[in-house]
Amino acid sequence: MNHSPPNFRHLYYFWVVAKEGSITRAAERLGLAIQTVSTQLAQLEQSMGKALFTQQGRRLNLTEAGRLALSYADQIFLLGEQMQEAMAEADSARTRLTVGISDSLPKLTAYRLLEIATQLPRPVRLVCYEGEFDELLADLALHKLDVVLTDRAVRSGTTLRVFSHLLSDSETIVVGVPALAKDWGADFPRSLNGAPFLLPTRNNALRGKIDEWFELSGVRPDVVGEFEDNALLNTFGRRGLGLFFAPAALAHDIEEQFGAILVGRVPQVREHFYAVSNERKIKHPAVEAILSAVHKGVLAGT
Repeated sequence: MNHSPPNFRHLYYFWVVAKEGSITRAAERLGLAIQTVSTQLAQLEQSMGKALFTQQGRRLNLTEAGRLALSYADQIFLLGEQMQEAMAEADSARTRLTVGISDSLPKLTAYRLLEIATQLPRPVRLVCYEGEFDELLADLALHKLDVVLTDRAVRSGTTLRVFSHLLSDSETIVVGVPALAKDWGADFPRSLNGAPFLLPTRNNALRGKIDEWFELSGVRPDVVGEFEDNALLNTFGRRGLGLFFAPAALAHDIEEQFGAILVGRVPQVREHFYAVSNERKIKHPAVEAILSAVHKGVLAGT
């Protein structure tokens, strides 16, 4: 097999053919003759020593080698687009920071962390996406994101080249609207037996710790709701449907935003927050500033 680098023009034509599903449509999109695209595709297959497509009727289907080639081509041309964007923004007054935020991460925590980036001498343009942890990691590995903020570390043994950076290790508190806090806070935590609770689902890293604490404390709560999305959980909490857990350092913010006050502290249940990057040593100036501020205690306890 020829091990020289692929011809990127040929690879681009292959990529378009794979996306369009036929040489005819690809040629129309590229503004080229069908024969030109067909010839370039054949040259790419020859250089790789593999058939990339099989013909089924009028449609081309990818072979196993073709699917593998397409996965790499997707990354190559995505990086090319990002390079063009980066070059266009190189002279911009603002540094772009593209962040993935795990849907289980408290939004107040995300705000407190990202607020640091907005206070840098050079203005930052934030682009934030919310999603499931595994999907965000995949986007990070493809360089669609600069960093992922989450409540869990990357599992050991992952095939993705990503790295977890601990941001905080915080004890939690139980909070609720004043009426609930008055009814259930007198003899904490024994008073919580039968109390209405809003909890994260079992997909959340915190849920197992909460269940264990309930068990050890002899508390059997009345679970009135389980939520994948932390913001929705907090909204129900604000409406007084149940008590809920929150990071201790956000007590003031939670009272101010959701009207929920302290019922009791739970030092045994600790919540961890991480920045996940595709670099062992952070290079993005805004992410570096967040880590530096956290390590200096700017967000102590968060």
